[in-house]
Amino acid sequence: MPREIAAATLAHLLETGSTLALIDVREHGEYNLAHIPGASSVPRRQLEARMGRLVPFRGAQVVVCDDNGRRAALAAATLARMGYTRVAVLEGGVNRWASLDRPTEWGMNVPSKDFGEKVEVQHHVPTIDADELARRQRRGDELVILDTRTPEEYRRFCIPGGRSAPGGELALRIHDIVSERPGATVVVNCAGRTRSIIGARVLQRMALPNVVSLRNGTSGWLLAGLELERGAGRVDLPAPSAEGRARAEAFARRVAAEDGVRMLAVSELEALKARASTETVYLVDVRTREEYEAGHIPGFSWFPGGQAVQRADDTVAVRNGAVVFCCDGIARAAVTASWYRQMGFPNVHAVTGGTAAWAAAGRPLAAGADEMIEPLVAEAGQRAPRVSAAELASSLASGRPPLVLCVEASDRFAAGHIPGARWLSRSWLELRIGELAEDPATPIVATDDDGHEAPLAAAALLEMGYVNAAALAGGAAAWQREGRPLEQGLTGVLRPPDDVVPAGPDRGTADMINYLRWEERLGHKYSPAAEPHSGAAS
Repeated sequence: MPREIAAATLAHLLETGSTLALIDVREHGEYNLAHIPGASSVPRRQLEARMGRLVPFRGAQVVVCDDNGRRAALAAATLARMGYTRVAVLEGGVNRWASLDRPTEWGMNVPSKDFGEKVEVQHHVPTIDADELARRQRRGDELVILDTRTPEEYRRFCIPGGRSAPGGELALRIHDIVSERPGATVVVNCAGRTRSIIGARVLQRMALPNVVSLRNGTSGWLLAGLELERGAGRVDLPAPSAEGRARAEAFARRVAAEDGVRMLAVSELEALKARASTETVYLVDVRTREEYEAGHIPGFSWFPGGQAVQRADDTVAVRNGAVVFCCDGIARAAVTASWYRQMGFPNVHAVTGGTAAWAAAGRPLAAGADEMIEPLVAEAGQRAPRVSAAELASSLASGRPPLVLCVEASDRFAAGHIPGARWLSRSWLELRIGELAEDPATPIVATDDDGHEAPLAAAALLEMGYVNAAALAGGAAAWQREGRPLEQGLTGVLRPPDDVVPAGPDRGTADMINYLRWEERLGHKYSPAAEPHSGAAS
């Protein structure tokens, strides 16, 4: 049995700023509705893929929670097998925590969203609403519309005429972007509010004139009855000119000094990296994916700067660990680090000179994606038998077809799955598989999108005594490459899925309205008119 921790003990640890990672292993939908403030959302099905980055030191204190302790106990066992030595389960889960009148909050990435609203209120970040922006477009005003989301999000939909400019790139690229349209009003947008506000604040702090944040982003644009552009390809960023880089780095040095970012020379970085075996150290490269894969400092993981700010609780779970940001100079790393200092992270660093300084000192750079592969995942891959798409098709046409069990996220299942497959989140596998297969002799083929998740599910089923469990090699992608049809929709689902939280315009209209109003209300406590007891900043 895993060690348990009482709600009162956890509350004391959180209130006193103790060094720990609080991990909520429920599905995102459950977490979104109510969770303990300070908890990072890592559904049990994502532990093997995400924990190594989110809690890099395996000796860190980790508390896992769910609704009532059942999935948390399973998660604790997984973490122990991954090498985490100080794992505890919250007694009674979030249900008992709430029954004791301890605080909960709703939403995803709440610390970053709360901070964004604070920034807008306290720094009077100027905004423009969708109707006014549309009027200016029709009038032919000079506008530069910068979409600070990821390029992938941008390609799906954007404000008509907008260009992709991820938030972590703004300070470095803005001089060269605006030099193309001098005098234009710069409009910064995202899907909702946070990244728009943060991006506009960067440019405001750089003393760039005529900068506004698009109120409520693409969601506000849709709610105003306006059409989004889809499939836009304006994603190429100008290479920083010498003048643009010099301005960005001067700004970065200033905010680093003002906000208390600790700058590291190469030798100091090496000393800090050496401590990662005994304490929590986060090493984050905030450049573009292409730059990172071309060459990065060994041990650094990739997370673009704008996303690291937008999703701070998905990046750093141990708030008082050492957080080190790196780019190719200082501009992107120091600006990202300054945001973390403003959010209250106490131990934040940026590498002076970044990868260029590291290489100049004769140290090697690593190439490629550098994805972590947990030994636990490799072991599961070796234990789980594989069946090919052709073998699965043949067995489905036989007199005793196997149970095809899709363990991918429900939205991916709905987008396309093996015909007749049933869906069951791997988070619930041990607890609900009996509803689909009571007989341990039942042939089961686990599937996913690409063959990465299914072997873990198949290995777990074998451990449970399902002797005929296997994984589909290559997943649904391999099935489709052979010209075999996929079925769409949520057919074969045991219960309404709660693993995916829609974002931005993917929300229903009513949900979008309520979400945006909730997000904006987060900033009310920071208004000068707020009563002291309401949590206004001192």
